[in-house]
Amino acid sequence: MINPRVALLTGQLDIAMALLEYHLKDLDDEAALWEPAAHCWTVRRDERGRWVADFQDTEPDPAPAVTIAWVTWHIGFWWTTTMGHCFGGGAPAREEITWPGTAGAAADWLRDLHRRWREHLETLTDADLDSTERTAGLWGQEMTLGSVAGWVNVELTKNVAELGLLRNLRGARAGRPLG
Repeated sequence: MINPRVALLTGQLDIAMALLEYHLKDLDDEAALWEPAAHCWTVRRDERGRWVADFQDTEPDPAPAVTIAWVTWHIGFWWTTTMGHCFGGGAPAREEITWPGTAGAAADWLRDLHRRWREHLETLTDADLDSTERTAGLWGQEMTLGSVAGWVNVELTKNVAELGLLRNLRGARAGRPLG
């Protein structure tokens, strides 16, 4: 039987993922790379042909607008990093976490991260959820694994809302309804 606290966390995660799927299902490369403003962070090919994200350790003020591709990279970045810290293998450097290059590949990447994260969560006990052992060094503060799992749900939901807003804005500027 699944731990009731884990069931709550995975239930919330699945709702956030269902909302993400709504925005990923018809996403194409043109929409993913559409820049909503002149001051905008996106993903760009580097000299090695990798799709790297615009990023600064200290966020500029005012904060730049972002593309859908950048948001999908951001989700993949924090999820990869968090999973590496919490479930082994360590986390690669931010610069090594690149956008897959197409909207479809980005969607598959995020689906795989969800699947793997959920599988890890399903094995957790109350003692695991209350422990800070797996989260040591994550964000420089002490958080329980249960708190980190809750943060993943909130962060994913926030990022999904950003994707929805970007899709609505693009449709409104083009005179098209969100479909």
